Amino acid sequence: MVIDYAAVFQALPGAVALLAPDLVFADANLAWLRQAGRSRDQVVGRYLFDAFPGNPWDPTASGARHLEASLRAVLANREIDMDLQRYDVESAQRPGHWEERYWSSVNAPLFAPDGHIALVIHRVEEVTDLLRAASRPDGSRQLEAELFSRMRQLHEVNERLRRAHAREREVALSLQRAMLPVPPPIGHHRFAVRYRPAVGSLNVCGDWYDLVQLQDGDKIAVAVGDVVGHGLKAAGIMGQLRSALSATSLVATGPAQALEVLDRYAHCVTGAESTTAVTAFIDFSRHLITYSSAGHPPPVLLRGDGTVELLDRATDPPLDAAFESSPRPEATTAVTDGGTLLLYTDGLIERRHQDIDTGLSQLTDTLIRHKELSTPEALADAVMNDLIPAEGVTDDTALVVVSL
Repeated sequence: MVIDYAAVFQALPGAVALLAPDLVFADANLAWLRQAGRSRDQVVGRYLFDAFPGNPWDPTASGARHLEASLRAVLANREIDMDLQRYDVESAQRPGHWEERYWSSVNAPLFAPDGHIALVIHRVEEVTDLLRAASRPDGSRQLEAELFSRMRQLHEVNERLRRAHAREREVALSLQRAMLPVPPPIGHHRFAVRYRPAVGSLNVCGDWYDLVQLQDGDKIAVAVGDVVGHGLKAAGIMGQLRSALSATSLVATGPAQALEVLDRYAHCVTGAESTTAVTAFIDFSRHLITYSSAGHPPPVLLRGDGTVELLDRATDPPLDAAFESSPRPEATTAVTDGGTLLLYTDGLIERRHQDIDTGLSQLTDTLIRHKELSTPEALADAVMNDLIPAEGVTDDTALVVVSL
């Protein structure tokens, strides 16, 4: 089942608006518009406090000031903020007439993949009638009944959403497992693969890994990639790109050409734009690694002497992200027996509120600490255990470890 989240947003029983970091309306659902007494055209694209200024006739009115403080706190602290406040609203039917209204609001940050706040979720519920009912002689009983009814409705909605999200996650995980089997043995070469799904019901992503035995000499191609997005759509795109790169690697002259062909293919696959990938051709007989990256974190080479090198000399934009097609770069590095090559996706090293260089440093430190481990399986386990916390992370992680 594919969930239409735009439709879900509009159908939410709670009133929700989306604000850009400059507090301009990006969208609002039907419940929010009904509650505010405005049309979508009257709010979207407008600064919040231009669309809903404070009551100019009441010098004691503080609703706008309190709401702005709450929203600024969300942007500064990157955390949810809640408030109960009076915020008078100008009547849409009687311009110049201000109605005394009370609101319970919840403001929460919505993070972009790179960790910055893309939007602020502004959920608001009018509680004017509840407060007025509580002030009447029998108000406490009415208030209790109303709160119970609303809590029950909210629980039912949350439970329906939870079940729907769980179904989609299970289907996407099954699809991803089917498309990411453990590769069969490739000659006498030793390798290990790991895949760890993200935590959370909606965070199945489009990460992949692949190993292919090349046809000329003692060579293999190793690749990992990461499709933008989550769920069934991302998993499906991942399968297409993984298969295309695997086939292309068999006939390409090198990793750069393989990514160039994949780039052209990605242009024809809806949703494949901005996918990152890196592929390395390992020539065991000549002790060479040739690699090329499409906007992906660099492979890491653990040499036999215990030193670590980031293979970052051949990086280009992600797939289908450049305005014009051009030859992709590739670089070659010599290796000696006893080394190990790691390719991985960003779930291994990227954390919210943490610079990517910190994650790369933690990875290299882990490799140095475990350099004495003798098998790819043992090293893969050590890397995952050291870098993936027990509670999991919010992005998928794919890892390939190859002994050289």
